[in-house]
Amino acid sequence: MRPETKKNSDAEPQKKLAEPPQVIKAVYATSWSAGTPSRINYLTDLIKTTELNAIVIDIKDYSGNVTYNTEVEEVKKYGAREIRIPRINSLIKKLHEDNIYVIGRVTVFQDPILAAARPDLAIKNKTTGKIWTDRKGLGWIDPGSKEYWDYIVKIAKDAEARGIDEINFDYIRFPSDGDLSEMVYQFYDEKKERKEDVIAEFFRYLRFNLKDEKISADLFGLATIQKDDLGIGQVIESAYASFDYVSPMVYPSHYAAGFLGYKNPTNFPYEVVKYSMEKAEEKFLATGLTTSKLRPWLQDFDLGANYGPTEVKAQFKALADAGVENGWMLWDPSNVYTKEALILN
Repeated sequence: MRPETKKNSDAEPQKKLAEPPQVIKAVYATSWSAGTPSRINYLTDLIKTTELNAIVIDIKDYSGNVTYNTEVEEVKKYGAREIRIPRINSLIKKLHEDNIYVIGRVTVFQDPILAAARPDLAIKNKTTGKIWTDRKGLGWIDPGSKEYWDYIVKIAKDAEARGIDEINFDYIRFPSDGDLSEMVYQFYDEKKERKEDVIAEFFRYLRFNLKDEKISADLFGLATIQKDDLGIGQVIESAYASFDYVSPMVYPSHYAAGFLGYKNPTNFPYEVVKYSMEKAEEKFLATGLTTSKLRPWLQDFDLGANYGPTEVKAQFKALADAGVENGWMLWDPSNVYTKEALILN
């Protein structure tokens, strides 16, 4: 193997941003975008020329792969590493030099790579005895596996040691689609435990082990409204207790027909987001905590309706009118954003 050339070597681990923004306004980037110079340059330029000040980058995505050259031994042992961001320390350095806050996104219990490598930790199919998979054919880890909890904490610590300012946890839940009746858990005891208690314990575990770090949690949008755990263990009050920021995915396209009486809620971004945020704030106030932690994901993609400047700005106005002051994160799976909606007025 040829030794790594100086040109391709990475920078030293970075320090976190010295003066992080108080109100986060972020866009999402896949690891492929983050590792491609032309794409990261587009996103950096977008941030520098608009009111944006932060970026969310996949460091462990839906595939189960950690997307940079991590030092976590278990990741290497289980073949859960695909280096799409070749020089992550250098990338963080570049972003910090532009005063950009860096959030690393970690997909948790949906993890087909580790499920295949460690079937003893995975949800099983009771008919076949093999790994259970969702409707996309992806395997999941049993949320009750504390060994897997340690694995996630190690990945988060490695990323933050490189200067990533915050870790954002997604898929922190039980599966929601596929043939759920075929699932067999190896750690979670359906007869003795509630899903919401398992997930709440995992939340507390993250907080305890990452006590000095900024961490955030992604939840289904309906967690802002529903009084139950949605059948997946997500209760927004539990997240409030353990995270610095709580990020419900209040994409109007993801609300069912009939929500608030609308045949197609996607056409009513202001109304959907404002109502969801008001309900989420009510839930927050009921916890007795004093500083709101809401910082939602908003929609900048076409699904059910075309989304442009009007629709994106309507969501921003909904947050302002609902009194949500921590900012937002904007999602487009293609990582191409509506600049007209992001330019400072």
